[in-house]
Amino acid sequence: MPKNAHELPRGTRVDGYTIERTIGGGGFSVVYLARDDAGKRVVIKEYMPGKLARRTDNHEVVACHDYHEERFAQGRRLFFQEARSLATLKHPNIVNVINFFRANGTVYMVMDYEDGHNLQAYIQRHRGKLSEAFIMTVFPALLDGLRVIHSQGLLHLDVKPGNIHLRAGANPLLLDFGAVHEMMHTRQFQPSQVVTPGFSPIEQLDPGGYVGPWTDIYAIGATMRTCMAGTPPPPSTKRRERDTMRPAASAFRKRYTPELLEAVDWAMEVDPLLRPQNVDELLAALRKVPEAKGKQAG
Repeated sequence: MPKNAHELPRGTRVDGYTIERTIGGGGFSVVYLARDDAGKRVVIKEYMPGKLARRTDNHEVVACHDYHEERFAQGRRLFFQEARSLATLKHPNIVNVINFFRANGTVYMVMDYEDGHNLQAYIQRHRGKLSEAFIMTVFPALLDGLRVIHSQGLLHLDVKPGNIHLRAGANPLLLDFGAVHEMMHTRQFQPSQVVTPGFSPIEQLDPGGYVGPWTDIYAIGATMRTCMAGTPPPPSTKRRERDTMRPAASAFRKRYTPELLEAVDWAMEVDPLLRPQNVDELLAALRKVPEAKGKQAG
């Protein structure tokens, strides 16, 4: 049986796939482990905005009320467009979208399943203090993947430890593109937003904020800092009001090189104009970090 009415139950058939269990989700989606007809494991993401829609007895997803219908339909259309765009993005550090389709009154995105574990769980297990060698293995690779996303005129807008999958050898995979949308001058035309306190910069919280590659870069910086601290940074709204967060260059100077800490602080500037404006600028800063030595965590 499903955990709640939003989830499809085990054994449900959807367009040639069989649902095994729910493995995640958020305010706008449910994520399942499933198998295709050949028995191959896949991950399926279903557009299911819990505040706008409900599931009927025959698994159809419908708007909760008439006045939600327009927002639900627009979100469904955008989810399908984003899935189609993501299916064209091929990079070893971006989750591979292998199919997308309409069914049950909503839309689905099918992705490769890969063994590994979640960065958020890894950080919690080690209480932060992840080594410089680990950080310098994971984040240049993620940035290289982000470069491909940005080159297609897209933004991720939900980079955080929970959306990073670690394969063997700390080889990262960027997950959960539910917040991805085309680059725009401001957020005022975006119908919905995904905000994660500590990782979403100030321009992402402001309806008139100018988002761009620098928005994802803030989230990368916040994720790197979380690997060090073990806990998320303060919300950007509090930092804008009164920034009491100690710079990484002083807070973590005994464990990490100045070059790495300066790159983290640069990426996390509250003012978007003071941050690296694109992936290449941050990668150039990270290239100045001396070759890291030591274990992956410690």
